[in-house]
Amino acid sequence: MDCKKVFEKFEDGKAFIKITERPVIEGVRKAALNRKGNMLFNSGDVEAAGRIFLTTGYSDGLSRIGDYYRLRGRFLDALRMYWTAPDRNKAEPLIMRCAVMLRDIIHKEEDGDVHE
Repeated sequence: MDCKKVFEKFEDGKAFIKITERPVIEGVRKAALNRKGNMLFNSGDVEAAGRIFLTTGYSDGLSRIGDYYRLRGRFLDALRMYWTAPDRNKAEPLIMRCAVMLRDIIHKEEDGDVHE
């Protein structure tokens, strides 16, 4: 399988690829990156800050990015950040919301109310 072809459809950078290990970043470098991420977040460049926080695993930053997305209705993006943080207290309500939506979709399909 050609991995490059598989991921070509995600050229916009919105793909969520699960990795099991973060790169090893020296403490001083990690702190500097987190400060840079905080500066970017505070200046409004939330996407760049999120990339930094994902790289460093900065849980507080990831949770704040999740809050930002949640308040703007980007619930799956928020869930991704909360789950990665890990901030289960903030992730759980979004998981429940997804479960309710899926339940409603299944019930509508069973009732024949789904329109294509």
